Amino acid sequence: MSEPSGELAALSAVRELGLDHEVRRHGPVRSLAEAATARGVEPADVVKTIVVRRGDGDYLFVLVPGDRTIAGPKLRALLGVNRLSMPDARTAFEVTGYQRGTITPFGAHTAWPVIADERLLGRRVTLGAGAHGVAVAVDADAAVAALKAQVADVTDAE
Repeated sequence: MSEPSGELAALSAVRELGLDHEVRRHGPVRSLAEAATARGVEPADVVKTIVVRRGDGDYLFVLVPGDRTIAGPKLRALLGVNRLSMPDARTAFEVTGYQRGTITPFGAHTAWPVIADERLLGRRVTLGAGAHGVAVAVDADAAVAALKAQVADVTDAE
């Protein structure tokens, strides 16, 4: 069975980065709790990869623990900007190569900068792997290092 192209790109990138990983496949999920159960992790360990637009043609990935949400004021202060926005689904696909719900910094069309919330460190987490129902479990510290992510407090509790 061949991998969908997004999954192939994401998993190839994970392998090329030399990350120790485990692929976790599951059926459709409709909530954070379902995703955590399907992946065998706590909700905080289901990492949401959020695409943020910082300016015209300028995007970044923000890695957010599943049980938290981006804190706009914290992220704007970190980046030194007054305004950020979230692209619509079509634009997110165009700039990453991934559909919403499958977005990952691994293997994206463009290697946009990555910011990881500090609460991810010291954990084994799961991230989307470019296709629905597919995740990759990795050591967060290793993934942050491989992605050259900036680590900061950029989230609030949901």
